[in-house]
Amino acid sequence: MNIRLAPSILAADFAALGRDIEAATRGGADQIHVDVMDGHFVPNITIGQPVVRALRKVTALPLDVHLMISDPDRYLEAFVDAGANMVSVHVEVLPHLHRTLGQIRKLGAKAGVVLNPSTPVVTLEEVAGELDFVLVMSVNPGFGGQVFIPNSLAKIRAVRGLLDRAGNTRAPIEVDGGIDLTTVAAVVEAGAEWLVAGQAIFGGGHAQAEAAARALKDAALAAAEGAAR
Repeated sequence: MNIRLAPSILAADFAALGRDIEAATRGGADQIHVDVMDGHFVPNITIGQPVVRALRKVTALPLDVHLMISDPDRYLEAFVDAGANMVSVHVEVLPHLHRTLGQIRKLGAKAGVVLNPSTPVVTLEEVAGELDFVLVMSVNPGFGGQVFIPNSLAKIRAVRGLLDRAGNTRAPIEVDGGIDLTTVAAVVEAGAEWLVAGQAIFGGGHAQAEAAARALKDAALAAAEGAAR
């Protein structure tokens, strides 16, 4: 397993994002997760391309941009141009998902699809061989700090099975929502490799972010090692 820790800036101090990202990076962060919300697809509004462009200037880590918006096709080029290395879009809003995935890759970014908690895994069946990664939401999207939905573990296993049957064995599963020291081992054992965490890393403030990131990554690596035995 290729464990990657993706701190979510949604829980960071927006007045000092560079400082918080540096702390998480020292703690072992592998990529930075950026939640883009439009107030339509989800009930919250967060950030846009200018913040992604600013983040690109303060970190060399890959930027993992999650578009929780109702019309992602309209903004793909702008976010990749701003510095996104990975772009994930929601199956729930895209009638032409295959085309969207192709466009993301054409722009030079990795293409992922997101599943909300109530969205069945079967919706990925026709594109399973085309995915660079799958993001499983383990909370209902829109706000940080929510509690992990236990049924997400079965969903992670089901996604892994679907990808493997499609011959896409290298595509990782990313999980976002309620990831902390109490849930990370079970999530990794279920098959997740990319772990998004916001509150668990930044909730204690800047002084604790480095240690929190390191503890979470160490727990994930230990779980992966145990699962490989």
